[in-house]
This record gives sequence, C-alpha cells and structure tokens, in this order.
Amino acid sequence: MKILVTGGAGYIGSHTCVELLNSGYDVIIVDNFSNSHPKVLNRIETITGKPFKFYHSDILNEKEMRFIFLNEQVDAVIHFAGLKAVGESVENPISYYHNNLMSTIVLLKLMKDFNVTNFVFSSSATVYGDQQTVPLKEKLPLQATNPYGRSKLMIEEMLGDVHISNPEMSIALLRYFNPIGAHESGLIGENPNGTPNNLVPYITQVAVGKLDYLKIFGADYSTLDGTGIRDYIHVVDLALGHIKALERNSQQNGIEAYNLGTGNGSSVLEMLNTFIQVIGRDIPYKIKDRRSGDIAVSYADPSKANQLLNWKASRDVLSMCEDSWRWQSMNPNGYEQSKNIEVSK
Repeated sequence: MKILVTGGAGYIGSHTCVELLNSGYDVIIVDNFSNSHPKVLNRIETITGKPFKFYHSDILNEKEMRFIFLNEQVDAVIHFAGLKAVGESVENPISYYHNNLMSTIVLLKLMKDFNVTNFVFSSSATVYGDQQTVPLKEKLPLQATNPYGRSKLMIEEMLGDVHISNPEMSIALLRYFNPIGAHESGLIGENPNGTPNNLVPYITQVAVGKLDYLKIFGADYSTLDGTGIRDYIHVVDLALGHIKALERNSQQNGIEAYNLGTGNGSSVLEMLNTFIQVIGRDIPYKIKDRRSGDIAVSYADPSKANQLLNWKASRDVLSMCEDSWRWQSMNPNGYEQSKNIEVSK
C-alpha cells in the first residue's frame, strides 16, 4: 500500500513515516522544507533501514502534485503539510488561510481525479476553542479562537462536504493535542525555525544554552498553579494513531473525528519541573502576559480512538521529557549541526 505523506519531513510527519515504513507500507514523502530540514530524510532511512520516495515540492503547486499522482500509484494520503503556530496565525491570518486551505483543495482535487479515497487529515484540538468543560469530546460544538484553529476547522467542514459528494471517501480527522518527545534514537525530533512557539522545544533550547530563559505566557489562569494546562502526547504514540486511522479507513467508508491525546492534563510549571528532574539542574524562566488566542485548560477524552481505532497512548510525561532532552542534547543546533554522523541517501 502506497501512502503519500505531505509534510513528511516535518516533526510529526517524520515520526509517522518511520512507523509507516516499520509497518511495511510504501512511503512517498512530499515536502518543501519550509519548516523542516533535508537531513531528516537521511535520518528516517538510518532508523528504518528502508527506502522511500521523496519529492521536493510545494503542494500548493498543482502541476507538480499532478506529476506525483501520475507517476505514483497512490493508495492513501496523510496530510500534515501546513502552517501551525497559533501566535503567528494571529499576526498573519491571510497566510494561514491561503496556505492551509488551498493546499488541501489541491490535494482533494487530485485525489478525486485519481480515485484515491483514503484520507487522514492532521487536525488539531484548537478546533474546540475555549470550552466550558473538560475533557474535550468529539461531539462538542466547535469554536476555534485563532486563525490557525479556524483554518483546521474550515478544512474539517470542507472534508464533510467532500464526503457528502462522494460517499466512497474514507476520511479520518485526527485532532491532536500537544505532541512532544522524539524518537528514542535521538536522530529525529522537533526542530522549529527561530524561537519556538511550543513549550517543550522552548524548555530544551533554554536547557541546552540556545536561549537565556523560558517565557511562561500567563500565570493567572484559573488552574492550580496559574499556568495553562495541556494534554501532552508522545509523538511516537501520535504517529501510531495515523496507522490505526489508515487501517480503519481501509475497512469502511465515512468521515470520523478522533481525539489523539492521553486524557491527562499537565500545567506549564509541572512540565518545567519534570524537565528539571530529567536534566538535573534548574531552568530559568520569566512570567509574561498571556498570548492572544491561548486558553486555560485543554485535555482530551480519547475514548473514541481507544474503541474505534484500537489505539491508546502508552508513553508517560517523564518518558516524553527524556526523549525530548535526548534529541536536543544530541542535536543542540537541530539538524544544522549535530553530533550524529550523516548517512548519504
């Protein structure tokens, strides 16, 4: 079975490609390296010992994407590619709507033309917005509070219309909570451009000396310690969820949304203290004002994915932090300079 993975050199995409290859799938990666690095490809092959196809293309380019569909017998698509920072989306909403919506439209047009009906979409828990109750269930009314989340919500609605027009489509909407961690080898991990937008790479970059201190955005939320609470999930557990979604899509038609999370929430200060335990020294931080678009508490009810996908997150917060730190300490400057020996592809 050939799986086209858009954004397959990115953080979640690369880990998913590893798990796909290890599970015996044929993988075709498409990436433009806007938020990833070419060295990831060598690392995926080193980890798995298996070959895969790669196309350096932007999925907004319909001509290039059509060439790929013409030359590869694509059986299913996992769509990761997209802009993904909440704060940046507030500052530049037009870019987010254009990139995230139009790239998906290009993919769906080509899938229709080539009769590809198995589609796994990288959605987000941000589609829930600021709910009055937790844990978050898939049937809650959706109300994204920032352009990034609204772009994901718009795509989910668009996919619902696509399924109505073609009931043969099998679509999984995977609503991620907060992926962290890295492959246990330390060869691939989260490598954000510039200053990280997410908590864990921010912590690890402070710990490795790239940044002076951690900025904690908001310590006046209605939580036990005043800091925001999120559901952190190991990126490998998340990757395995995509394989389970592919399998279910192959067995039946329809469109379903699934929460991929642990069902447990951890505050920013709790995560910081776990990293201090892992690293063995203090990590300096400063409290800053809340960021626009952020919410106080978000964690999943993952029971639907547990039951229908036969999937469950198995790695705990401590192992997530240990794997994140292994990646960062082995690769202090990300993929630009690292202690790892590169293997030619």
